[in-house]
Amino acid sequence: MTIIAFFPTHLRAKSVWIIKSSILHRNVPVEIYMPSDYIVSKTFPLVYLLHGYSENYTQWGKITDCQQLADEYQMIIICPEGYVSFYLDSSVDYTSHYESFFFQELVPKVHRELSVDKNNIFISGLSMGGYGALRLFIRHPQYFNTAGSTSGAVDMDYSLFLPISMIFWGNTRMTDDLVKVLGPPNFWKDNSISSILRGDREFHRDFIFDCGKEDPLFMSSKGLKDSLDKWNIPATFITGPGTHNWDYWKKSIPHHFIFFKQHLKN
Repeated sequence: MTIIAFFPTHLRAKSVWIIKSSILHRNVPVEIYMPSDYIVSKTFPLVYLLHGYSENYTQWGKITDCQQLADEYQMIIICPEGYVSFYLDSSVDYTSHYESFFFQELVPKVHRELSVDKNNIFISGLSMGGYGALRLFIRHPQYFNTAGSTSGAVDMDYSLFLPISMIFWGNTRMTDDLVKVLGPPNFWKDNSISSILRGDREFHRDFIFDCGKEDPLFMSSKGLKDSLDKWNIPATFITGPGTHNWDYWKKSIPHHFIFFKQHLKN
């Protein structure tokens, strides 16, 4: 059972929920941005925004003006805490079954409390969150309209993440955390976005993803695009100058909202 420890007394602008999760065995904070003219008698499109590794649910609100995006696009924005889960159900840690939390506890709460247009539910994220957004979309296409990923960690490859961990943290912090989620490195590749799609050849949905050319994850993003082209999956890939940082994500995320607006269903 999901118990709500805190709930805002109004449904306007920014608020925070605390969900007492029986699946994750912890209290999970969730930041919500409502259109300023939100009314319960009207349904609104919904965007889940997933944060990156080593960050938390407040990251998107620091990178960009989420309230402005909610107002401009008339969309509800949900920013859940993702910890270092990579937004999946860990095969080695029973307290890190994030995908189960997402669909069994978070999603029911969202639809119970908010006026959501069920035909227009989107998801995006950065880095770890970009991976999580695509993975959740591919595995649950019936729930989402479409998805986005910016600087997504789309390729679960130990040889890729080890030098990245050393560059950003000067140690093996990131790969150590991935072992706790995915198990030994020889099992990681099965969780790459290309591997998931290879196992689901019925999937042919459009989505948007991007990566800066100076980003250490650029080549894996380009490799994913090549695979998508080969499999005739109509994904939109955007690239240009930029590296793995907040300045790039502040510029990239508006393109996702434009893409989502273009894909709105009546």
